[in-house]
Order: sequence, then structure tokens, then C-alpha cells
Amino acid sequence: MTKDQRKAVDDGLLDLMSPRCMNRLLLGDVGSGKTIVATILLYANALAGYQTAFLAPTEILAEQHFRSIRHLLSDSNLEIDLMVGSLSKKEKRNILERCQNGQIDVLIGTHALLNENLFFDRLGFIITDEQHRFGVNQRDKLKSKAIAPDMLFMSATPIPRTYALTIYGDMDTSLIKEKPSGRKDIITKVVKEKDLREVLLKVLEEIKLGHQVYVVAPMIEESEESTLKNVELLREKFDLAYHGKIPMGVLHGKMKKDLKEEVMNDFKIGKSKILISTTVVEVGVDVSLATVMIIFNADRFGLATLHQLRGRVGRSDLQSYCYLICNEDKERLHVLEESNDGFYISEKDFEFRGEGDLFGVKQSGDMSFSLADIRRDYDILMVAKEDATEYVAKKLYSNSQHFKEIIEKIDFTN
Repeated sequence: MTKDQRKAVDDGLLDLMSPRCMNRLLLGDVGSGKTIVATILLYANALAGYQTAFLAPTEILAEQHFRSIRHLLSDSNLEIDLMVGSLSKKEKRNILERCQNGQIDVLIGTHALLNENLFFDRLGFIITDEQHRFGVNQRDKLKSKAIAPDMLFMSATPIPRTYALTIYGDMDTSLIKEKPSGRKDIITKVVKEKDLREVLLKVLEEIKLGHQVYVVAPMIEESEESTLKNVELLREKFDLAYHGKIPMGVLHGKMKKDLKEEVMNDFKIGKSKILISTTVVEVGVDVSLATVMIIFNADRFGLATLHQLRGRVGRSDLQSYCYLICNEDKERLHVLEESNDGFYISEKDFEFRGEGDLFGVKQSGDMSFSLADIRRDYDILMVAKEDATEYVAKKLYSNSQHFKEIIEKIDFTN
């Protein structure tokens, strides 16, 4: 384990042992190893006699965690199960019964965990992965299934320190920046579509070495209003380029679960060499032999999303490559050529896009503060945060004389 991973484990164990409830954000870049940290903590929770609920946003990611955690804890006697929407009524009923009886130690699942008929015997720990994909009410619904549970929120979407301290000021934060040893930086290149030939030759070279390739399109079907590449069109073009000699798979969110699993399994076992997909591969897909990521219409994606997609390759000690295909040379895309550091990339994304609406739905542009600017006024915002924390911790609000003294010190003329 890396130094950052060990520190995150120590932070979590101290939380679990303390008399107060854990309320911690585990923030780590793609491939930094957050799952092993969460696994150690849920194992400690189980040894103390409590159950864990592990919430993930998609079935692909939930199944990935289920397999990983079950493998990591294969020598333990823990009962680990998976609860997703596609299970049969009989399978769901069996899980509901065993969970309520305390027979399940760790239950991993999607929104199916929010089922009003799901009850736990001794739920003590709740882990939410990709926490920004769930609403506050959804997280509260799961929390209500326990009495004062410990809460761990994980995110692989690096955000600027400004955001982290502003949005998550009420949470403890553990940061994993180091990547596991042996991982190489992904070589990234912005390529005009007219120069696609060099990318196709590189793909052929990698496939001959036994490696695999992701191709990402921003749409599922062709639309008259849009010139964006779609998965079916790309499938035809790649088939044409390689004369139908390279086995390919197509994956998107509208496919039925069984077909999705079949396509993913074919790619994992190497039966298909190229996987053409929408951004459904952004999280939860882990294939160690995949060494090339090609993203079409890259200029239509935010830097954070591009970085997440790029993180699907480089999952081993093999040198990996990412090609950003676009018609216009966008300055911001070159940030990904410069760096593999998700936190640096998020800071640059912050500069290009503006902070957006932290508490609403806007994802870019300026936030509608009347006076403050989150970048310009960062220092004073942090001082205000520290003062507020001290004010609550020392219960100074109960001292009306102290409050009066503070008000008298303020120079309202300046």
C-alpha cells in the first residue's frame, strides 16, 4: 500500500473507534486504490459485529466492487452479497430476509439498497462510492436504516481544493494522491480527425502485442441535429479500417443487462479486442490489458470527464495511451497532454469553466454570490470556515456577550 492509502486507513480506523460518528470523504484520483482502503475499514467494522452497506451508482460499478471485495476477503468468513435492480423477485426476497436476520455482513448494491422493505439487523457502516451521483435525500434514506452509522463517501472525481473545502467543510477528508507502484503515466495526445491514420496504426500495433482498446463516442444513435460520432457509426468505420479482422464489442446504457454483461465479459477475457462504448465505461470497468483509450469529439467533454475516461487504461505496469480526437484545437485539451494529476487538471478545469453552482444544477459559469468570488476571495473564505468551526466547537453561540463583542469589532465602513 502507498503512504496515502495507509494514512487513509489510519484515519478511518480512528473514526471507527472514536465515540463520534465517522463523516469522512475519501478523495482519490482514478486508479489510486480507494477500494482497498474501504475494504479494510468494512472488514474492521464486521469484526466489531456490525453490518456494512456499500452504495454504488451503477450495476457495472456495484458488480465490480462485489467481485473485488469478495476476492480481497476470500480468506475471511464474511458473508458478502450483491443487491441490484435486475435481480429476480425470489433473489431479492432472499437477500431482504438474510439481511434483516443479520446473516449478511456486507451488502453491496445500487439504488436497490434504498428499498423501503430492506432492513438491517446491525447496520453500523455506510460507504457511498461516487457520492456526487446521489442526491442528499437518497443518502439520507440509506442512513435512516441505521442508528448513528459511520459514513464514508468516496469520489474518484478530483475537485479543486477550493471546492473541497467549500462544499465539504463539514466533513473530514482523506486524500490519496499517490498511485500504486509500477503504474506509468498515460501518454496523451490531442489529434485532429484528419490525422486519425496514425491512431489507427497505433491501435493495430498494440493489438498485435496482445493489448486491448477502448473507443468512446458521445452518442448512442445518429441524430440529424448533431454531427457527433455514435457507437454504431464508429463500429462500421473501425470494421472498415481493419477489414473486419479485429473482433469488436459495442456497449451503451440502453442495452439489456444480459447483453451488457456478455459484451463486457468478452472484452475482459480478450475475446474482443476493441470495445466501442459511450461514457458508461467511465467508472467500474477494469481491464488490465487495455492500453489505448480513444475519445471522439473530445472537445464536447469536460476535462474531469476526459480524465476519468482516460483512467480506464493504465491499470497495470504496461505503457498506455490516450488519444483525444477533435476537429478544433481546443487549448484546454492540451492540459491532459501536460499532466496525469487529476487534482491539477481539476484546477485548470476550474479556471476554464468557472465554478458553476455548488448547490444547484449549473455545472459551469459563475456562481451567483452577491459579493464573494470563490477564487478571488479564497483566503477569507477559509478564515471564515475556521472561525465558524471554532465558533461551533466551543459553543460560543451560547455566549451573547461574546457575540456582542464580535459585532462591536467589525468596521462596517470599510
